[in-house]
Amino acid sequence: MAATSPPLPSSFQNRKNIFSNFASFKPFSILLNDKKSSRFRCQNKSFENQPPNSSLEFLSGTEPVHLIRNSTSSSMSMAAASASDSAIKTAKKVFLFYCAETKALAERIAAESDAIKLRSIHWRTFEDGFPNLFIPNAHGIRGQNVAFLASFSSPAVIFEQLSVIYALPKLFVSSFTLVLPFFPTGTSGRMEDEGDVATAFTLARILSHIPTSRGGPTSLVTFDIHALQERFYFGDNILPCFESGIPLLKNRLQQLPDSDNISIAFPDDGAWKRFYKQLQHFPMIVCNKVRIGNQRIVRIKEGDAAGRHVVIVDDLVQSGGTLIECQRVLAANGAAKISAYVTHGIFPNRSWQRFEHDNGGHPEKGLTYFWITDSCPLTVKEVMSKPPFEILSLAGSIAAALQI
Repeated sequence: MAATSPPLPSSFQNRKNIFSNFASFKPFSILLNDKKSSRFRCQNKSFENQPPNSSLEFLSGTEPVHLIRNSTSSSMSMAAASASDSAIKTAKKVFLFYCAETKALAERIAAESDAIKLRSIHWRTFEDGFPNLFIPNAHGIRGQNVAFLASFSSPAVIFEQLSVIYALPKLFVSSFTLVLPFFPTGTSGRMEDEGDVATAFTLARILSHIPTSRGGPTSLVTFDIHALQERFYFGDNILPCFESGIPLLKNRLQQLPDSDNISIAFPDDGAWKRFYKQLQHFPMIVCNKVRIGNQRIVRIKEGDAAGRHVVIVDDLVQSGGTLIECQRVLAANGAAKISAYVTHGIFPNRSWQRFEHDNGGHPEKGLTYFWITDSCPLTVKEVMSKPPFEILSLAGSIAAALQI
C-alpha cells in the first residue's frame, strides 16, 4: 500500500483556505516543505510612492518558507486590469432618450461611454397640431436608469417634451434624470415692477412636479444657470445638479500658444460673481455699465488689458450688444487679442452675424475666438465652421453627470 501523508491539522487547513485566493495568483510562488506545522506570519509593507510589499511566512521549526512576489510590474498590471474591470462592471447603465434638436449631442454623449445607450421617441402630431407621441419598447426600460436630453429652445417645443418627461418616470424605471443644458427662462428671474411675471420660477415649479420614479425624485442636470438664486426656485421633488462649462474653457485656453498671456474679462459684476472662483488663477478685468446722459456705456472698473490676450466670459449671449461694447473698450485700452466665451449661445434673429473674425492685429474689429458650448443645438448648426466660432461640447460633462 502506498504511503500517505498525514492529514493536515484543522488550524492549518483554515489558514490555507484564507490565503488560497492570495496564493493562487500567477505572479506568486509558494515554497512549502513542511506540512506538519501550522504557524503563519503575514506582512504587508507599504511606503510612500512605493507599491506594497507583501509576504507570507510558513514557519517549520527554524526554517521559514516564504510566499514571495516574482514580478512587481506584472502584479501591478494585474491590479490595474482588475481595477479597470471593476470600473466597467460598476458603471451605471443609462438609457438616454432625446428630442429632435438634441440628437447630435445625444450621439456625442453616448460615444463617451459604453454604459450609455440611446433610445428614440416617435415625435408625431395630430392633424390639429397637438403632439402624437410614442415611446417604443416601454416595457424594456422597466427597472432601468433612464435619462432625457431636452432642449427648450422655444415655447413651441416645450409642451411635447414635457409630456415625455412626465411619462418616462411612470414606466417603472429605476431612476430618472432630466438633462436640460440650458435653462431658458433664467433671465426672467426677478421682478422690477408690480405685475412682472418671473417665468424662471414658473418653469422651475413645472419641473419640480415631474412624477417620482421607483428610485425617488428626478435629477436635473443643467449648466451655468443665469442667476445663482434661481437654484432655490426648485421644490423638494427634484434634485438639481448645477454644472458649469468653465472647465471646458480652461482646458481650451491651456492649448493656446499664448496661454501664459491670458487675462479674463467680465462684462459686469454679475458675471464676475458667477465665475471668478473658477478662474481666479488668471489675471482679471472687470467691466461695468455707467449711464452718461441718455447713454449707457461700458467702462473698465478694474484690471489692465494692455498687451494681453483678453477673454470675455459670461454665461450667455443674446443680441451681443454688451459683448461688443466690452470688446471695444478692451481694444481701446491696449488688448493685443480679444476672444469671448459663453456657455449658452442663444443669438436670436441670427445675431451671431454681428461678430467678425480677427485674423490678427485688429482686436477692435473682431474676435480671435468665440467659444460656445452645444447647449443650444440650433445655434450650433448655424455657426459650425464659421470663424471666430468654436464649439466646446458638453458631451463628456453630461456623460459624467449621468454616472452620479
